Amino acid sequence: MDLSGIGFVETSTPQHILLIRLAFAAILGGAIGFERESHAAAGFRTHILIATAACLFTLLAFEIFHLSDVISTGQSDPIRSIEAVTAGIAFLGAGAIFQSRGSVQGLTTAAGMWLAGAVGVAVALGYYVIALAVSVLAVIVLA
Repeated sequence: MDLSGIGFVETSTPQHILLIRLAFAAILGGAIGFERESHAAAGFRTHILIATAACLFTLLAFEIFHLSDVISTGQSDPIRSIEAVTAGIAFLGAGAIFQSRGSVQGLTTAAGMWLAGAVGVAVALGYYVIALAVSVLAVIVLA
């Protein structure tokens, strides 16, 4: 049965695995953001969104890489997507940092956002144990 007519596409990674990775990224992002919730505006929900978005962008980049014809020509570079994700998170992190009368605040929140994005990328690539270990370390450091 061909489901492509209603929006389903063939993927190099089974779609249920993609969904599991997205859910795992959301859980780990939430764990990192949970501690920030009481200290900063960018807390639980923000970190979930960052980790999940980073995971999704990475998954999509590698699916495009696997499905495109540019593989054979060597013109495709999926690492550029990860660089774009990093730049986007840096932009959000810069928004979390502010200066007030000579003191800078929000650096820890920005670093947590950046780390949540990295965790999302790690999960997308299938490095579950590394992502979990880094998330646990982040929660310990933030606590």
